[in-house]
Amino acid sequence: MPQISQLAETFASQIFWLLVTFGFVFFAIGKGMVPKVLSTIDQRDQSVAGDLAAAEAARAAADQAEENWRTEENAAREAAQKRVAEARAKGAAASEKTLAKGNAENEARMTAAETRIADASLAAMAEIEAVAADAAKDIVARLSGAKVTADEAKKAVKAALNG
Repeated sequence: MPQISQLAETFASQIFWLLVTFGFVFFAIGKGMVPKVLSTIDQRDQSVAGDLAAAEAARAAADQAEENWRTEENAAREAAQKRVAEARAKGAAASEKTLAKGNAENEARMTAAETRIADASLAAMAEIEAVAADAAKDIVARLSGAKVTADEAKKAVKAALNG
């Protein structure tokens, strides 16, 4: 094979050009591409660090907003409970006032009814006495034939009713 026989003549030249090519590639990549890759990695690291810092700041802001919201919610809840208590107190006062008014009206009606009953009772008693006196006068006249005056019959009926 002719390539093998030429190997000794071209070996030094091929090694030289191999080293020159590898050296060129090494320096081209080392000096040209590696700094660009490293700068890209640094930019990415800085971007990630910035994003993390922004996320941490946003989380802190959200935590603060949540705390403010909870404080406002608690204050609103307390205000609502206070209003409910005031409304209950107002309602209780109004119902007590209405109840007192109704009780006063019922008491007045009861007093008026008791007065009417007492008046009716007195009137009934007066009528009963009058009827009883007339009946006693008639009974005495029929049974004994004696004449009794109206005043005497009234006195006898009153004595019988009271005694």
